[in-house]
Amino acid sequence: MTLDGDPLNTCVPNASRKSQIDEVLLKLPGVRAKKISGLDAYFVDDKMFACISGNGVGLRVPAATAIELQFSRGDVVPFQPGGMASSREWIQIDRADAADYEQDIELFRASLEFVKGARTR
Repeated sequence: MTLDGDPLNTCVPNASRKSQIDEVLLKLPGVRAKKISGLDAYFVDDKMFACISGNGVGLRVPAATAIELQFSRGDVVPFQPGGMASSREWIQIDRADAADYEQDIELFRASLEFVKGARTR
């Protein structure tokens, strides 16, 4: 058993952290939350644009933006849910205090618009 009491260390966010992230993301127009593959995810037009993973929030952005953010911000890393690499369009923002995601609201808005405009494959 891990220190947080999670026997499998599945990185399930605690309820207060999730509610703080919900408070930031669910106020954006058209955003809905739901669980997908065990992750708390956020959708717009039935497309996932963000999710909670480990100690951060995964976010889909244009690949060029992802690269720029990874080099310019110390709290942005490649998104690797469960240790698996994802596409170049996904990053993860790690913040110790979930309330601090409010500082990323413009980035969340940009992600939402990017995903709304993306073609489905």
